[in-house]
Amino acid sequence: MAVSLFSSPISSFSLLSPSSSLFYPVLKTSHSLHSYLHVKASSSTAIAEPEGIKINSVPTKPIEGQKTGTSGLRKKVKVFTGENYLANWIQALFNSLPPEDYKNGVLVLGGDGRYFNREASQIIIKIAAGNGVGKILVGKEGIMSTPAVSAVIRKRKANGGFIMSASHNPGGPEYDWGIKFNYNSGQPAPESITDKIYGNTLSISEVKMADIPDVDLSSLGVTEHANFSVEVVDPVSDYLELMENVFDLELIKSLLSRSDFRFIFDAMHAVTGAYAKPIFVDKLGASLDSISNGVPLEDFGHGHPDPNLTYAKDLVNIMYGDNGPDFGAASDGDGDRNMILGRGFFVTPSDSVAIIAANAQEAIPYFTSGPKGLARSMPTSGALDRVAEKLNLPFFEVPTGWKFFGNLMDAGKLSICGEESFGTGSDHIREKDGIWAVLAWLSIIAYRNKDKKPGEKLVSVADVVKEHWATYGRNFFSRYDYEECESEGANKMIQNVRDIVSKSKPGDQYGKYTLQFADDFTYTDPVDASVVSKQGVRFVFTDGSRIIFRLSGTGSAGATVRIYIEQYEPDVSKHEMDAQIALKPLIDLALSVSKLKDFTGRDKPTVIT
Repeated sequence: MAVSLFSSPISSFSLLSPSSSLFYPVLKTSHSLHSYLHVKASSSTAIAEPEGIKINSVPTKPIEGQKTGTSGLRKKVKVFTGENYLANWIQALFNSLPPEDYKNGVLVLGGDGRYFNREASQIIIKIAAGNGVGKILVGKEGIMSTPAVSAVIRKRKANGGFIMSASHNPGGPEYDWGIKFNYNSGQPAPESITDKIYGNTLSISEVKMADIPDVDLSSLGVTEHANFSVEVVDPVSDYLELMENVFDLELIKSLLSRSDFRFIFDAMHAVTGAYAKPIFVDKLGASLDSISNGVPLEDFGHGHPDPNLTYAKDLVNIMYGDNGPDFGAASDGDGDRNMILGRGFFVTPSDSVAIIAANAQEAIPYFTSGPKGLARSMPTSGALDRVAEKLNLPFFEVPTGWKFFGNLMDAGKLSICGEESFGTGSDHIREKDGIWAVLAWLSIIAYRNKDKKPGEKLVSVADVVKEHWATYGRNFFSRYDYEECESEGANKMIQNVRDIVSKSKPGDQYGKYTLQFADDFTYTDPVDASVVSKQGVRFVFTDGSRIIFRLSGTGSAGATVRIYIEQYEPDVSKHEMDAQIALKPLIDLALSVSKLKDFTGRDKPTVIT
């Protein structure tokens, strides 16, 4: 006879944003938690009980495929809902941490509201209690954006936190789910920990599960079981307090309240829907109808919550339409990515971080003393490098993955950083931060227009970008994504370009381009001297142009091949060329060198950025 460790199934509910009057309906589900963790009465045993809580030792066995990617473990929902799949990974995590990192400590739990988060929340809480954690801080209804989790960890001095999200990947019963762990400064767990977690998933034999009732996540407050407690918290308040300390919100409010400035934010039916009204409407005075798709849904309204020109097409059409708004922005599933648009104008993520860095000291109070240093991921364009050089700031080039910025921030070497994959942030937390990036841009636009009288022409997003190009030159940049390729063909393609690199030498000709060097990027962390290799194959030419090939680790199925193309142009008269036209010779060269179509069968990308 099967024994359920859970007192009751999760009931359907409506999510009420604690900082607003809007109800956010979510999909109903009838799954009971014991569907996902099986305990046989004959095999489970009670083990030592911390302060009166009964702990069941649940027998289990290793499950293949639990190695984390660049941002945690992501799989299809049907995989995570398999017997003990999530439980094994969570227990393997506790088996990988030193006891002093969690015993009697405080952990944060939050997620993007996607399907399976509610059931997963109960599983994680019970395993945390079973392993001796003292307290869990969980967002109301399990909702908390990735940046907010990092902020709460730091403010509450927690030992770490769980983030339930597959980021920008689709949600729903047929789609994706994910889990990752952040450490005590709010940063994603380093590879030294994620490697241990994977190793422990290969040898796990038991899960320690507290025999406690499900926690009601629908109401703020504290639930106690002996020396273990769960506090349901407002997911917005700590994060909003931090934003108040970073930005001049009155300056931004003065912009958003102007009758000659129109603003739109697309939450993509994802987690920032719970933050958009409290921040942009209630705090900054934007109109309620400026928030688009502001209801978080378990399946993101059948959308793909990835803020780019393809998946945020509704916003793009509005911004490029007749008499479009002055400023548009979007964020992704878990709130850590962003897209910035002006009227009829797209700001590339590579340009965005460079422009924020160039304007931060004068427009954002947090940077009044100037940034400590700047950094970008290796595939991101060199626009930020030029800002660092002009401002005489330390500069770092790191592999893709926000965790690589964390060490630099903790060492006081880094303030502002970004990735071409729509991630931008600073050392206010240890995650990229979508709403922070939107507020940073609004700060820049507000600062440039603070003395403009009604009726005077405002400085626009396009004006700011073009002025930046005139000062620093333009780095034309594009990324081609080929999603869900067959893994075998994708791996053969990467091996092919690695073989070419191994035989290359400076001076080799690739059409009109002369090779400066080619390599497979290796990074040595300047703080702890750790080394990571095979982070992307680079062809760098003497004119500063670059072609980069990578396999992405953020998908849940197959492989995503990414090709990055960059060319620097100092000539102002050429700055307004279409990027695809300016880069066409390099794009053709990249496809020819890689033989991508031969290996993958793909004749066009899924997404072009």
